[in-house]
Amino acid sequence: MTFAKSAILFVLAAVAEIGGAWLVWQAVREDRAWWFAGLGVMALGLYGFIAAQQPDANFGRVLAAYGGVFIAGSLAWAMLLDGFQPDRWDYIGAGIALAGVAVIMYAPRSGS
Repeated sequence: MTFAKSAILFVLAAVAEIGGAWLVWQAVREDRAWWFAGLGVMALGLYGFIAAQQPDANFGRVLAAYGGVFIAGSLAWAMLLDGFQPDRWDYIGAGIALAGVAVIMYAPRSGS
């Protein structure tokens, strides 16, 4: 498995999923135009196709690891687009989640 390809796919998947959810949130909770939700739904669908391109063939492993990327990416998105200011516990939690990604996806396995 190529680490760089996997990492890029995780970032693209996070942008699609978090961005899609954010667009739906904007339409539903922030009274933005209905087409925000439509774009959000399309981005959420795109997320599934991006995630399916991961070099690792194990669905459960990829999606479990992506959970950590989602945690860190959600905090970053909120900082950039919503002015969210994480505290030290947010940073610590995101670091732990990303450490979990590294263990789940990139730890050496016998027979790999």
